[in-house]
Amino acid sequence: MVLQLLLGTIKYFLLHLLSTKFQTMIALHTFLAIGAPQIILVVVVVLLLFGGKKIPELMRGLGSGIKEFKDASKEDEKLEENKD
Repeated sequence: MVLQLLLGTIKYFLLHLLSTKFQTMIALHTFLAIGAPQIILVVVVVLLLFGGKKIPELMRGLGSGIKEFKDASKEDEKLEENKD
């Protein structure tokens, strides 16, 4: 009898804990969910703000910035290897 009560309490606690985590996970997923309508909206806003001529320049600048960042991180790794 006591064992059944203890097991029932543990089962209730675990189900409550799992349901709370599941609800949090669903809320987080809903908050971070990005679908096709949101992407289309962002593209339209970027086109309106910058225009068609500026976007290729912005992408080139973004690409060169990423390339410089990767090169700098590779240099740091080489310097750390040489210190050892």
